[in-house]
Amino acid sequence: MRYFLKLSYFGKAYHGWQNQPDSISVQEVLEQNLSKVLPFSVAIVGAGRTDAGVHARQMFAHFDASEELDGENLAYKLNSMLPKDIAISEVFQVRKDAHARFDAVARSYEYHLLQYKDVFAYDQAWYFRYELDLDKMNKAAEILKEYSDFQCFSKSRTDVHTYNCRIDEAKWVEKDGKLIFYITADRFLRNMVRAVVGTLLEIGQSKQPVEYIHEVIKSKDRGKAGTSVPAHGLYLTRIEYPETIRELDGI
Repeated sequence: MRYFLKLSYFGKAYHGWQNQPDSISVQEVLEQNLSKVLPFSVAIVGAGRTDAGVHARQMFAHFDASEELDGENLAYKLNSMLPKDIAISEVFQVRKDAHARFDAVARSYEYHLLQYKDVFAYDQAWYFRYELDLDKMNKAAEILKEYSDFQCFSKSRTDVHTYNCRIDEAKWVEKDGKLIFYITADRFLRNMVRAVVGTLLEIGQSKQPVEYIHEVIKSKDRGKAGTSVPAHGLYLTRIEYPETIRELDGI
C-alpha cells in the first residue's frame, strides 16, 4: 500500500530536502522518525528537491507500507516527535502506482522581498534596500510565459534531460509591506526560481531593459542571467495533483 505525506517545513536548519552524505536534510529527519513509529524501515520519495535554506508551506512525499495504516494517528505520532520546524498535516492512502514527484501537474513558489529592515523577518524574507520599478519587473515576468526552454536559469552540472518548463503564472505583488514574486509551472529546474528573481531585480533596478529577458532566455547561458538570490526568501507553496490520485485500486 502506498501513502502520501503532506507536510511543511522551515528550511533554515536543513541542507535542503534530499538526503546528503554529510549534512542534515528534511528527508533524513522524516525517514528516521517514520522508522521509529512504524514496525519497518521507511524510504520516502519527495515531490521535488528544495535547496538548502528554502522553506515549504506545502510539500508531499510518498512511502510504501505492507499493512494498512491509520493516517490520522500516524500524523499525530510524527508531529509529537518531529522538530518544531517540520509539521505533518495529513497522511493518506493513494493508488499503488501514485508518485509524489512524477504525478504532480503544477508547483507554485513565492519569493519574499523586504525593502526595509525588519528584525523579526530577517530569516523569512530577503532585505533588499534598492529602489525597484515593479511595472518593469512585471512586464519582464510576463515574457517568461512565452518560452519553454529555461536552460539559462538552471544550475550548472545538473542531471536533467530537458530544460523545458511550462510557466503558467509569474508576477510581482506588493502585499503587507513586502514585495512577493509568485510563479507557477508544471516543473522547475534546480535553482531556477532564484535565478529568475535575480534577473528580474536587475531589470527592476534599470540595470537592464525589459526586453533583455528575451536575450537571456534565448542565450541558454546561465552567465547571462542574474545572480541567484538568497534561499531564505523562497517558499514552495503548493503542489497540485490529479483528483484521481486518491482513487484507490479496486474501490
